[in-house]
Amino acid sequence: MGACAKFERQDGRWGRIHGNWATLLLPINDDDSIDFGRLADEIDRLIAAGVDGIYSNGTAAEFHNQTEVEFDEIQQLLADRCKPAAMPFIIGACQPDPRISLERVRRAARFEPEAIQVILPDWWPVTAAEATDFLGMTAEAAGSTPLVLYQPPHAKRVFAPAELAAILEPVSEVVGVKLGDGDSSWYEQARQHLDPWGIYVPGHHLATGVNQGVAVGAFSNVACLSPSGAQRWTASMASDIEQALDVEQRLRAFLEVHITPLAKVHGYSHAALDKLLAAIGGWTDVGTRLRRPYRWLDPQIVSGLREKAKAALPEIML
Repeated sequence: MGACAKFERQDGRWGRIHGNWATLLLPINDDDSIDFGRLADEIDRLIAAGVDGIYSNGTAAEFHNQTEVEFDEIQQLLADRCKPAAMPFIIGACQPDPRISLERVRRAARFEPEAIQVILPDWWPVTAAEATDFLGMTAEAAGSTPLVLYQPPHAKRVFAPAELAAILEPVSEVVGVKLGDGDSSWYEQARQHLDPWGIYVPGHHLATGVNQGVAVGAFSNVACLSPSGAQRWTASMASDIEQALDVEQRLRAFLEVHITPLAKVHGYSHAALDKLLAAIGGWTDVGTRLRRPYRWLDPQIVSGLREKAKAALPEIML
């Protein structure tokens, strides 16, 4: 169905926020401090990889386990590295506490990012009316900076496409939504209700989202594995969607067999899995360590998984 039409469109309200967006991963020292030297090197490597954009303070960046001083330092470093390189960047002002989130939004806007990403208040699930009210408060705090709503599958309240459209419609400052996708019925609902917004699906589902005419991009776990490989794969969707779907099928299989059980069976967090992917890819020195109390993967398993990834995904792991 006109597979790549929406992906190639750049006239929507989401502007430059399309394609393959790579997340920051926090390098954590043995004393639980953030290694800002390694973080700066990571940003430089993402810029060199030519990704479509870089975003901070998603789940993979452990936004839930930072001080406010650290939050500001991370965003300052991101802006200082990206602006001279003309690299688009988004700041995640995510925080389960709405008051802290609003303060983060206000401070994030000063860095003039492409957009600010937020989550809905998460200690007590919000109603649809409360979600709209919060987004309106966030838009006021952000000033002229657009917003992207992060609505992950593990949120306390996950809204269906029709519900999301009703929540977002009164808040024109929201230009996109990062969310989990679903089956063909979900995509039909998304086409019906969410077309005015940029939709960002999970990175390893991007070819399907593009083929369905829904996704404009991904805040991508595939870029954790290889930012340059994810960029090549994303670019291929405009010229050979069938080949891109074949890569996606193998990518999903690799994750399902080797990575997902670490969460489902052993209880590791998504941040732990994303850092493991970066270690497998070997493109930056982030390490697998998370901030306590969260557990991280033993680096000794990396080499074996790297060989499996190279065998399954040569297009990504070049």
